[in-house]
Amino acid sequence: MCKTRLSFIVLFSFFVNLAFCQSGNPTDYLSTQFHKKRRDSFRAKMPANSVAVFFGNPVRNRANDVDYVYHQDPDFYYLTGYKEPNCVLMLFSNEQKDNEGKTYKEILYVQEKNASQEQWTGVRLGTEGAKKELGFSKAYNGSAFLKSGVDFTKFDHVLFKEFKDDNGESSRREKADLYKLIDSFKNQIGFKSTGTTKKQNLDDSSISLYMTSLREIKTDEELKLLTKAVRISAMAQREVMKAMHAGMSETEIQGIHEFIYKKYGSEFEGYPSIVGAGQNGCVLHYIENSKTKVGNELVLMDLGAEYHRYTADVTRTIPANGSFSKEQKQIYELVYQAQEAGIAASIVGASFRSLDIIARKIINQGLVKLGVAKSEELANIYFPHGLGHHIGLDVHDPGMYNNLESAMVITIEPGIYIPEGSDCDRKWWGIGIRIEDDILITAKGPINLSAEAPRKLQDIEEVMKEQSVFSTFAVPLLD
Repeated sequence: MCKTRLSFIVLFSFFVNLAFCQSGNPTDYLSTQFHKKRRDSFRAKMPANSVAVFFGNPVRNRANDVDYVYHQDPDFYYLTGYKEPNCVLMLFSNEQKDNEGKTYKEILYVQEKNASQEQWTGVRLGTEGAKKELGFSKAYNGSAFLKSGVDFTKFDHVLFKEFKDDNGESSRREKADLYKLIDSFKNQIGFKSTGTTKKQNLDDSSISLYMTSLREIKTDEELKLLTKAVRISAMAQREVMKAMHAGMSETEIQGIHEFIYKKYGSEFEGYPSIVGAGQNGCVLHYIENSKTKVGNELVLMDLGAEYHRYTADVTRTIPANGSFSKEQKQIYELVYQAQEAGIAASIVGASFRSLDIIARKIINQGLVKLGVAKSEELANIYFPHGLGHHIGLDVHDPGMYNNLESAMVITIEPGIYIPEGSDCDRKWWGIGIRIEDDILITAKGPINLSAEAPRKLQDIEEVMKEQSVFSTFAVPLLD
């Protein structure tokens, strides 16, 4: 069977299976048991006689009476699975007793059910839902946190995350919105308006450290969701390669990516999509995507699907006209060689710094050889970011960034960016190239989860010759 035919069958099977899974409500969210085990793992790190207090994310206003789509704080979701705002989680290192003599080690406070509000914004889980679906034996409305309070003085350690500087306003519709909950907590622990934590039992740093050590290593459940997000993102890159033509706008390219995300079950983008043609590709986090025609320039596409809260991060850079120029090829091959070396070095026990050194040396020496830079030290300006980062519930997932361990998922993303006006021959100006893949670290070596998106120069040019299902949309719109 020819390679092209086999590739089509593999891709078709992937999409059919994925579409089938999405025929009803998704059934592949993280399990209740996953969240419980994560809470137990966190509790095991807590000092004796301590309590940890977590708050959900605030609701963010977009404009007037329209809010942004709500997105839960990743740590809160990781520990609970709760997706709604106005919530508090309390974890205790030691068993506590209630007034009836029953023991417990955790309490979840949720937003109260409200028929009027639910008509507008959807059904709320409520306390009974939190008990049934999330597995909490003790779940209360947020108003209970405001009324009853907690005697925090009896704990040797009160753990919480540093409060974010937020200009949001308290809601008139909610009895216990996030701001009321946080204010109540501050009053209960004696937290001063200056933000100081001079009281000996207050600790606003350990939670982040504990959560980082947990989240940088992925469980099997997490890897299934993260791999799906990555594969969807890789398929989108492939489809855009086939659809690309010089008359496209950056926004249209972005739209094709995001359509494919939605088509195959991704709820959101993991971060603002980056589609930069020519000089725009030299802006590392360019998100305007407003160029109306990409012409014959290189197009840098850094996008990631978010599937059930887990986000991919995949970048490809391709020629809009389907063929790399001589200079584009030379720079692309440098970036590719650096990435190949970085991926090969991504083994258990290797340090993040060692990977960066390996890739950077290839790029810097190559730029000097091409005459783009006068020295390896000066070449650093053309590779101004790090080689990679953790991914997971965040596109830049928390990590200790020491040595690589099995079940970590990291990006390897070298890049070269030569903006117009750079101190080199004009023929290099406007070339911005980044190649980024999502790499699973295993005891047997690195696995490229995004390998289905072509990254070899020749493979990209071949895929760009294929027919696209989006070709029939390539007609001018009415003015």
